[in-house]
Amino acid sequence: MKNKKIREFITKHILRFPEEGTSPERYKALRRNIIILMILVTIIPLSLMATINYYQYQSSLRNEIVNPLNTLTNKTKRSFELFLEERLSTVRFIASAYSFKELSEQKIMNRILGVLKKEFEGFIDLALINNKGIAISYAGPYQFQGKDYSNQSWFQECLINGRHISDVFLGYRKFPHLAISAHNLSEDGPIWILRATIDTKKFDEIISMMELLQESDAFIINSQGILQTNSKFYGNLLEPCSLPVPLGGHGTYVNEVEDSDGREVFVAYSYFFEPDFTLVVAKPSSLILKTWFTFRTEIFFIYTASVLIIILLVYKLTDVQVNHIKEADEKRELAFRELEHSQKLSSIGRLAAGVAHEINNPLAIISQKAGFMKDLITNASEFSEKEKFDELTDSILKSTDRCSTITHRLLGFARRMEIEYEELDLNDLLNEVIGFLEKEAVHRNININLDLDDNLVRISSDRGQLQQVFLNILSNAFAAVEDNENIFIHTWNEDPERVGVSIKDDGCGMSEQDLENIFEPFFTTKKGYGTGLGLPITYGIIKKMGGTIKVESKLGKGSTFIIFLLKFPKKSLEV
Repeated sequence: MKNKKIREFITKHILRFPEEGTSPERYKALRRNIIILMILVTIIPLSLMATINYYQYQSSLRNEIVNPLNTLTNKTKRSFELFLEERLSTVRFIASAYSFKELSEQKIMNRILGVLKKEFEGFIDLALINNKGIAISYAGPYQFQGKDYSNQSWFQECLINGRHISDVFLGYRKFPHLAISAHNLSEDGPIWILRATIDTKKFDEIISMMELLQESDAFIINSQGILQTNSKFYGNLLEPCSLPVPLGGHGTYVNEVEDSDGREVFVAYSYFFEPDFTLVVAKPSSLILKTWFTFRTEIFFIYTASVLIIILLVYKLTDVQVNHIKEADEKRELAFRELEHSQKLSSIGRLAAGVAHEINNPLAIISQKAGFMKDLITNASEFSEKEKFDELTDSILKSTDRCSTITHRLLGFARRMEIEYEELDLNDLLNEVIGFLEKEAVHRNININLDLDDNLVRISSDRGQLQQVFLNILSNAFAAVEDNENIFIHTWNEDPERVGVSIKDDGCGMSEQDLENIFEPFFTTKKGYGTGLGLPITYGIIKKMGGTIKVESKLGKGSTFIIFLLKFPKKSLEV
């Protein structure tokens, strides 16, 4: 039900289409509907394909960006953890290998620190702290022996957990470092702590090994978001990080965020297992997605160009198809009109034949009686009204002859008249017909301009019927022009199968309405004396010979009759 309503809505409101007629609106609607449907059929799949490819490529590219960034961050975090774990293990090993008493001796502590600096990078000093937090012995560049650490939080944490890695701090040394502490039990039982200070230069070395681009950044923050290393764009050492990073958690993650400068950046962050640090790597989206932006621009231009080409081709092809449909409709309409015209001629012809036969009989009687009366008057002795009666009988005979001519034309129009083919020269035939009208042309000073093709081929046709055709057309031309005006006759070889004849006059011309009815029987523009049979008979003769006739005319600008005749008409064309 829903689909039916959708179809009805599309049909009524989108694809509105006049069902009948050959009006321009019909073809406009047809052109619009075909264009809409073809564009929908072509562009919708193209758009779906482009959209799917767009998001698939975006997803694929994002994975190609995120996965390497995730892997790089995770591997670098492991390097930091290994570095710290190695240092912690070293401190725990020393605490296990030496007793509290041995480590209390300054000489041994100095020797151990010397070995650590030689074999392990980053060690600065070493301190032995008893269970009360007092530094019993110290090896290093400062005087921390006897210092009390009992009130510091790391001391209590190390006593409880057995080890501790501090955040980066400056302290008395005024340079960044961190402390690694591990506890052990002395031989007599109390807990003691061995504490080593580590330089953080190694942190910078590990970050530099990531080989990040100039626009990228990497740094470490603690659980409060305080920078444990310097950052290029988001703060200095021991300052709060300006980049929004979730604090606390496990694993490695990648997010796309906007930094304090309004830049879109990919942020990868990985949480340390110990200490509570987070490694952060930031890369600008524009840098990472440069390939994606290039692809997006290319796909946009390709899509736009494809759509424009499709629309152009659809419009052109639709225009061609609609024009073909229009021409076919016009030909069909013309065929229907010609069929209707033929049927009308046939009906009127049968009617005319009946009327002619009915009239011919009384006319024959009238003509016979009038002739008999004339003979009687001629042979009669002289009387006063003899001359008048003679004139009246002559008038009756002329009238009956005129009526007989009209009925003969009606019968010729109505019945099938056999065509007698002979080879003839159309130019000579036209000169013969012009000879019939020569006296009237001279009397009215009408100029007949001939442009006859000397190479016009001879044709096979009926001389008498062609004479009637041209005589009818020229008679109409003479009736249309005023004295001293012109008539132009032109012949030519139209193509290998046809010859052409045009008869043009400078007369009064015809209106569009008259042009539509000019070949209708009994239709005439010669008010008062025309029979309206000349051109219908002409039309029928031309059609029987397999030719065509058309008229071009404008009111007040004259008319042109154009006739095409087959050079060798087939017998099957006779109607």
